Amino acid sequence: MSLTDIKNSIRNVPDYPKPGIQFKDITTAMKNPAVFKEIIDEMAAHFAEREIDYVVGIDARGFIFGAALAYKLGCGFVPVRKPGKLPADTIAEEYALEYGTDKLEIHRDALQKGDRVIIVDDLIAVGGTARAAANLVQRLGAEIAAFAFAVELTDLHGREKLQDIAEVYSLVQF
Repeated sequence: MSLTDIKNSIRNVPDYPKPGIQFKDITTAMKNPAVFKEIIDEMAAHFAEREIDYVVGIDARGFIFGAALAYKLGCGFVPVRKPGKLPADTIAEEYALEYGTDKLEIHRDALQKGDRVIIVDDLIAVGGTARAAANLVQRLGAEIAAFAFAVELTDLHGREKLQDIAEVYSLVQF
């Protein structure tokens, strides 16, 4: 299977969530077992030689890719969630959206100084969500080894918000 096959498995949904947006729906790739396996295998191969303690997955599709990647790399998985979803003591990070703000949380005891992590999400667009997750990870003292995304929307320049922190890896680009 090629990266073109992976790209072709991602559905384009015009005018979602609002007019003018061409939404890249990765659920069509995830439902195909061969494509989903290839995505995880490719990501894992890229990071196989690195010492990684945890994969940090961003709510919600980052959980899918992040948990599978953590399993494949033999490391732990840590969720970064929307407010009010984690049961124990958390820290939060607010970030800007196109219209308004949002917030992410992580358990205060999820990571420790010196832990090496990969932050994972399904897609990087403008980079604000991943940057907020990075701020949470850094506040806990962990080191970000890389960011990993199945899809990158290159015209939105999200990588530019992250590349000063760590490597930004994306499997396919649109």
